[in-house]
Parts: sequence; C-alpha cells; structure tokens
Amino acid sequence: MIHRIFANWVYGGFLAGLLLLLLAPLFICAWPATLAAAFFCLPAYMLHQYEEHDNDRFRVFVNRLLGNGREVLTVPAVFMINVPGVWGVMVVAFWLAARVDPGLVLIAVYLPLINAVIHITQAAVARSYNPGLVSAVVIFLPLCIWCLVVVQRSGYGPPTMHAVGVAAAVAIHAIIIIPVLRNRQKFA
Repeated sequence: MIHRIFANWVYGGFLAGLLLLLLAPLFICAWPATLAAAFFCLPAYMLHQYEEHDNDRFRVFVNRLLGNGREVLTVPAVFMINVPGVWGVMVVAFWLAARVDPGLVLIAVYLPLINAVIHITQAAVARSYNPGLVSAVVIFLPLCIWCLVVVQRSGYGPPTMHAVGVAAAVAIHAIIIIPVLRNRQKFA
C-alpha cells in the first residue's frame, strides 16, 4: 500500500495544487499580503512537481546522470524529499510566518526560487532540458519575484529574513543530494 503512495504522490499533489488554487480566493482574502502572496508557492510547487516527476522522469534523469543508470535516487527518497521536504517545509513556514514573524514566509518563497535557479543552471551547463525546467521558468520565476516584491513592500523583508529563507531553501535542496551521494558510494 505505502509503495503505491510513494510511486503516485505526484498525481494527488497535482490535483491538490489545482484545488488549492481554486479555493485560494475564499480563504486568503483575510490574510496579510505577505502570507497571501507566498501561499501560491505551494500549489505552484505542486504543479511544477507534476512536470518534474510524472512518469518518474526526475528520478530516472538523476539515476542516469549521477548513477550511470544505477538507482542512486529511490522512489521512497523522492517521496520524502517532496512531500515532507517541500510541502511540509512550506506548511511550517506559513505557520511560522503567521505566528512568529511574517518575514519567515520567505522560506516558502526561496524554496521554489532556488529550485528554479538549480533547474536553469543545470540546463545551461548541459545545454538540454531537465524535468521541471519549463515550470521553473514559467511559474516559479515570475511568482517568486512577485512574492519578493510583496514582502519588501510590506516591510517584512529585512536582510536577516532573506538570509533565513535562502539558507532554509539551500539546506532542503542539499538534503536531496545526501541520499544520492550515499547510494552512489555503494556503487563505487
């Protein structure tokens, strides 16, 4: 049963992303502008993950690129990285922004922005498409730039909060590399 969830989470995420977008006007209208703007990063990420992970594209891509065809990125690792690691981190960022400091919403903004930079950099270096590139450029870049503007205009974007947002996003993306490198060493 759990294997089916690990293997098919992306389809539920895609549908949940669409649902969140459709429901957003009903519940974000009373939220502060920073939280309302950054909320869209979650459904945007879910839509991006569909391009990235449909038909297991990203895992196959990583295994071909970094594992020479060996399984250095597993199905359970992809699930853990994306569901608790992305969705969960965003949910925590929204709670922290609502209850502790509105500037902490920058964690939810920098997570897709750093992801977009990674996709674009990898595509430029390889001079080829990678799974997730199109949505990273078309959805993430404009959305994250808009969110950064909203946060700055609200006065909740001091440099320390930007540093926290970037550090959290970089740490989450670094965590992706840990299981890949560990599994890659097994084959060395």
